Amino acid sequence: MGFLAKQYDFRNVSRGNNMEWRSLPSLATLRAFEAAARHQSLSQAARELNVTHAAISQHVRKLEDELGEALLLRQGRGMALTDAGRLLADSLGAGFATIADGVEQIRQRGQDRPVQISVTPAFASHWLMPRIGAFWAEFPGVTVNINPSEELVDLRRDGVDLAVRYGNGEWPGVEAELLTDGEFVVVAHPDLVQGRKVQSLSDLVDLPWVMEAHMMERRRIVEKEGIDLDKVALTMMQTSDLVSSAVVAGLGVSVQPRSLIQLHLKSGAMVPLHRFRQTKLGYYIVTRPGSLTQNAHIFCKWLRQKGAEEARAD
Repeated sequence: MGFLAKQYDFRNVSRGNNMEWRSLPSLATLRAFEAAARHQSLSQAARELNVTHAAISQHVRKLEDELGEALLLRQGRGMALTDAGRLLADSLGAGFATIADGVEQIRQRGQDRPVQISVTPAFASHWLMPRIGAFWAEFPGVTVNINPSEELVDLRRDGVDLAVRYGNGEWPGVEAELLTDGEFVVVAHPDLVQGRKVQSLSDLVDLPWVMEAHMMERRRIVEKEGIDLDKVALTMMQTSDLVSSAVVAGLGVSVQPRSLIQLHLKSGAMVPLHRFRQTKLGYYIVTRPGSLTQNAHIFCKWLRQKGAEEARAD
């Protein structure tokens, strides 16, 4: 026992000194002995650590050889700790418990931190902000920091818990779950169309159009239907907010994602004139592989619920 006290007296280790790691047995060996001592059974220790009985036995023998003392004694079918074994087992149990407690405290601190999300400005303005008040009312203890940006983010490097992005969901290195489908709708203010029957987009070529300058996909969708936008009265605008405001003001026809104008459709500020459904395209919840923090999990679950409610309402 004097040998143990001399070799493993941690009371003299201060923050200013280096730990003599080379004098310590391996962590695997210490874990194996601690489990065997706690269960007083090599078989149960093997099951707990998911290794073989022989591996636990080998670790214990190696530790006894290294320390120069017997640690476990066989008693019939069971095992008993020697005095040296009891001393080491108590020290390891307390040490591992301290480590586990520190790790859990750090994990819990991370669980309670604000949820960092990255979304496009259009999604933030037209989908998230009209709904986020309901989330805050239901989960007042969860802080959500919203970063609206068109820039693609590296979730891990930028410390982002989740992003919402438009596309087909096939992005490497991340997990993507469909939130809302990619249906596009041609819309206008009811006063602009004045109840006209629209059989095809050609029925709208005499009306003014408004579209976002950088959304070339929407231009292609319209042109696939046979509309040459170069031959209509088209005004290009820089943001989706401007386009939505223009449509609500009766200034033109536009093509918009249905999910982002749902509230305008419900209020009657916009009327649907034509619909396109895009296979696999839509807004996706994008996360890193692995577990989310508790708060991020709560927010993701809420997003899914809102997306499902929207789908059922269609």
